[in-house]
Amino acid sequence: MTTDSVKSTPAVTADRSLIWSEEFSAPIAWGAKWVGDRSSAYRYRDHNPDDNKLDWLTPGCVTVSGGVATFTATPSGHTLENGRQAWHTGLLTTEYSDEGFRVRTGDYVETRVRLPSGTGAWPALWTWKDGENEVDSFEYHPDNPHLLELSNHVNRGATYYTDADAIAPDRWVTIGTRYGACSVEWYVNGAGVFSDGTGVGADWSAYLILNLSVCAGRYHPAPCGSAPITLGVDHLRVHREAARW
Repeated sequence: MTTDSVKSTPAVTADRSLIWSEEFSAPIAWGAKWVGDRSSAYRYRDHNPDDNKLDWLTPGCVTVSGGVATFTATPSGHTLENGRQAWHTGLLTTEYSDEGFRVRTGDYVETRVRLPSGTGAWPALWTWKDGENEVDSFEYHPDNPHLLELSNHVNRGATYYTDADAIAPDRWVTIGTRYGACSVEWYVNGAGVFSDGTGVGADWSAYLILNLSVCAGRYHPAPCGSAPITLGVDHLRVHREAARW
């Protein structure tokens, strides 16, 4: 793992154009742009207790109002294979959608989120294809209130990034990732914070996943009651170099 600064490298340069976005200015385009009831990253497609998650994917848990998507997790009547009570929660993925959008090597993805405060919350923006190709733009747990987990699982690079001024429960933060062939770069509120020095390779591509998982308690605390957990999202945008269109 390397922690080279990338502050001198702008996230969006003149040779990049916005080629795909979700501004949450209209109802979710289920089926056409997004799928919310399944993911190949989940063992049972709509739930995945193997990954220490209480999730039961439910499209109705993602709602849009005033240009913001709200992901809401609530206790479910479903029982997981391990005997734990599941939680209904929201996930958006481009996998299985009619559009089938995938990010590629060189793309820059950015989202603006309001981090959750509820115990057990586990929001993330990540990628997935064919059982791998995972890059985590961020993972967050309120029990580490000022920390983002930034990870490249393709060629192994990761860091814990801490910033008490920018990262906190119920605070809006903008997080960006450039999927470089030789180094993946992460940005927080426009400033470069980490470059992994390993990258994703020249021919990488993957589907996007934006979701609110619920922890089962093995690595981070599970919910301690039945109060809803929420995540807010303002936008999700992808910029691409003109030569790669």
